[in-house]
Amino acid sequence: MRTGLDHLRQDVRYALRGLRRSPGFTATVVLTLGLGIGANAAMFGVIDQLMFRPYPRLRHPGDVHRVYLDQTYRGHTGAYSVFPYQRYLDLRNHTTSFSQYAGYAEGTMAVGSGNAARERLVGVVSASFFDFFDGRPALGRYFLASEDSASRGASVAILGYGFWKTQFGGRNVIGDRLAIRNASFTIIGVTPEGFVGVPEHEPPAVFIPILSTWGLYSTGASGPTPFDGRYDWGSTNLIVRRRRGVSVAAASADLTNAWLQSWNAERALDPRVEPATEARPRAIAGALKTAGGPGAGLESKTLLWVTGVAVIVFLIAAANVTNLMLARVLRRRREIAVRLALGTSRGRLMAQFLTESLILALFGCLAGVAIAQWGGAALRLLLVRDGSGLDVVTDWRTLLVASAFALAAGMVTAVFPALLAIRGDLASTLRAGAREGTYQRSRARSALLVLQGALSVILLVGAGLFVRSLNNVRAMRLGYDPAPVLVVNRNLRGLRMTDSQQVSLRRRLLETAQAIPGVERTAWVTSVPFLGFNTKDLYVAGIDSVRRLGQFTYQAATPGFFDVMGTRIIRGRPFTDEDRVSAPRVVVLSDAMGKVLWPGREALGQCIRIGADTAPCTTVIGIAEDAIQTSLTRDDRFRYYLPIDQFGPAAGFAIVLRVRGDPAQRTESVRRALQPVMPGESYVTVFPFRDVVAGQRRSWQIGATMFVAFGLLALLVAAVGLHGVIAYNVAQRTHELGVRIALGAQSRDVVRLVVAQGISFALAGVTIGVTVALLTAGWIQPLLFEQSARDPATYGSVGVLIFLIALLASAVPAVRASRADPNTALRSD
Repeated sequence: MRTGLDHLRQDVRYALRGLRRSPGFTATVVLTLGLGIGANAAMFGVIDQLMFRPYPRLRHPGDVHRVYLDQTYRGHTGAYSVFPYQRYLDLRNHTTSFSQYAGYAEGTMAVGSGNAARERLVGVVSASFFDFFDGRPALGRYFLASEDSASRGASVAILGYGFWKTQFGGRNVIGDRLAIRNASFTIIGVTPEGFVGVPEHEPPAVFIPILSTWGLYSTGASGPTPFDGRYDWGSTNLIVRRRRGVSVAAASADLTNAWLQSWNAERALDPRVEPATEARPRAIAGALKTAGGPGAGLESKTLLWVTGVAVIVFLIAAANVTNLMLARVLRRRREIAVRLALGTSRGRLMAQFLTESLILALFGCLAGVAIAQWGGAALRLLLVRDGSGLDVVTDWRTLLVASAFALAAGMVTAVFPALLAIRGDLASTLRAGAREGTYQRSRARSALLVLQGALSVILLVGAGLFVRSLNNVRAMRLGYDPAPVLVVNRNLRGLRMTDSQQVSLRRRLLETAQAIPGVERTAWVTSVPFLGFNTKDLYVAGIDSVRRLGQFTYQAATPGFFDVMGTRIIRGRPFTDEDRVSAPRVVVLSDAMGKVLWPGREALGQCIRIGADTAPCTTVIGIAEDAIQTSLTRDDRFRYYLPIDQFGPAAGFAIVLRVRGDPAQRTESVRRALQPVMPGESYVTVFPFRDVVAGQRRSWQIGATMFVAFGLLALLVAAVGLHGVIAYNVAQRTHELGVRIALGAQSRDVVRLVVAQGISFALAGVTIGVTVALLTAGWIQPLLFEQSARDPATYGSVGVLIFLIALLASAVPAVRASRADPNTALRSD
C-alpha cells in the first residue's frame, strides 16, 4: 500500500514536471478538452433542468408521474397532458395503482389591486397537491380538503415564497385579502423557501384551489358549474404517485382502462364523440416534466439532438487530444526505450501515462466548467423562455457529468499512447540514434484524424439542414404579415358588462387606438393566431359531416381586419361597414377551405350555415389567401372570417394594430393611451405579434444556432488537429524530404506531396461522414421544415468546405517542407 502511494506521488510529480516543460502542448490539450467537456456540461445542465431534474422538495420523485392521454384523430396520434376536470375525476376514481392523486393547472391572471396589479402566474391545484412535497409552510397552512370539495371551492390563497418576500417584504400576511382577477381571496399560507410546485417555466406567484376557478370566470349565476359531470370545461393535469410494487407498465394499463370508461361516459353524453375503436385511447404514466414526456414537442426533440451534437464535439476533442498524445509519445520513444532498458516495468510506464492523462483531464474539466459557466447566459437566452433559476454548472448533477466526461477523456486518451510506447522492438529503437526522429507512419493517428473529419462532416451537414429549415420557415408566407402588428389584449378582470356596454367599450378602444400617432389601421378580433382559436359546427348542402373534413376555425372581426393583418383577398371582396346586423349574412373563406368544401367549383356565392343546420344562409363573398392559425407544421388552413356585428357584436377580446416603425418601441405608448379607456380595475396588455410568431420558430432557431455553433467548433478542432498531424509528419520527414530535393525534386512536387496527404485524410473523412449522415437522415427528417435530410446541395457544400479546410491546414506545413535543406539531410547520413 505504501509503495503504491509512493509510486502515485512520483507519477504525479513526474507528470507535472513534464507538462511544465511543454506549456504549448499542455495549453492545447487543456483547452481542447475544456471545449468538449464544457459543451456537454452546459447542455446537460439545460436538458436536466428542462426534462429530468426532480422538482425541489418533491418526495420520492421516482414514483411520481404526470398522466398523458394518447388518442388517434384524423389519422394523427398524439399525447397530451391537459384535459377537462371531469376526465381528471374519472381517472382518479377508476384507478387503483396510485396512492396519491392531485390536479394541477397554471394560468396568467391579474393579481393585486390598483397600481400594484400585475399579470402573474397562478397555480390552480387540488388540496392534495401539497401532500406530494416535504416541508411545512413558511407561514400559515395549506388547503384543507373541505376547501376543495364544494362545487365552487373556497376563496383562499397560498403565496409563493419568492412572491411573498418581494411583494410583501416577508411580513405576516395571514388573513389579508388579495385580489385575483375579479375575486378577493384570503391568504392562508406561504410556501416554504425553495418550493416551486411543478411549473413548466417560472414558479407560480400564488396558489388557489382548483374548484375556486369557476368563480373567476362565471357570471355569478347559481346552479351547476362546468365541474359537475361535463367534459367541455377545465384544463387540468393529473399528477399521481405509484403504489409500492406497481410497475410503470401496470400503472399505465390501469390508467388506460379508466380512460376507456371515461371515454364511454363522455360519448353517452355526446354521440358526436367517435367510438373508442377509432380513437384507440391509451393512457401513460410518464415523466413529470412534459418536456421529457411522450407529448414532448419539436423543441424538446431538437434539444435532445443538440445534446447528441455536444457528445460528438467531445469525441472530436478526445480524438484530437489522443493524436497529440500519440505525437508526444513518438517524440519520446527513445527516452522510453532507455527507461525500459534500465529496468522500468511496462506497468509503471502505463501508470505514468495514465496519471499524466488524468491530470490533463482534470485541468480540462476545470476549464470546461469555466466555459460552461461563461456560456450559461447564452444558453439561458436561447434555450429557456424564462431563465430564472437555471444554473448550468453549480448543480452537483451537472458537475458529476462533467467529471465523468473528464474521467472518460483521461482514460481514452491514455490507452493508445501507452500501448504505442511500450510495444515495439526495444533494441532497434536504441540503435536508431540520430535517425530516431525519422518519419514513422501511425495508423492510429491517421484513423483518429479521419474520425475527426467524419464527425465534423456529420455536424456540418446537420447545421446546414437546420439553417435551410430556418430559412424556409422564415420565408414561408403565413397568410398575414406579423412584422408591423401590435396585439392589445383586453382583460376585464371579471367585470360584468352588458352586450351594449361591451360594444361601446370596443368602439371607444378602437377610436382611441386609431388616434394614436403611428397607428395606421385597427381591428377588433375574437382570436389571435397561435394564441387560441374558435370553432363552430358548419353545415353545407351535399356534405354529411363537415367536421370530418378537418378543423375549421373562424375569426370574427371588424372591417379593416384584412388590411391590418396584411391578409390578401384572392377573389371577391372583404366585408365592410355595409355588412351590418340588418344586412345579409356574409363570410370570407380561405382558399383551402373553399376547395375542400366545393372541390372543382367556385366557392363565391355558395351558402354555409353556421352553428346549426337551421341557421340562416351565410353567403361567401370573398376568398382569402390561406393563413396559419394553430401550428406551422400541422394546420389545415381551413379558416373563415365573419363580420363581428353580424355574428356577435359583444364578442372579442383583442385589438390588432398596424403601426409604422418598430412595434416593440410603441408598446408602452399604446398601453398608456388605451389604459384610461378601460373601466374599473380592468387593464390592457400590449405586445408585438412578431414575438408570438418567433416563439413558433424556436425549435428551428435552436437547432440552427446550436448545430452551427458546435459544427464550427468541431471544424476548428478538427482543422487544428489536421494541421498538427501534417506539421508533425513534415517535421519527422525532414531527412526524407531533404534527400528528395537533393535528388532533384522541385518545391512544387514536395508541396503537392504534403497537400495530397491532407486531402487524402479529408476525402476519407468526407466519405465516411456523408455515408453516416445519409444513413441517419430518416431520424432527423421530422425535425426539419420543408427540407429534405438528404439534400445534395447541403452535402456538397459541406464536402467542399472540408476540402478547403484541409487545403488550408496543409498549406503552411507544405511550404515549410518545400524549404527543407538537402545539405542537412545528406550530412546526417
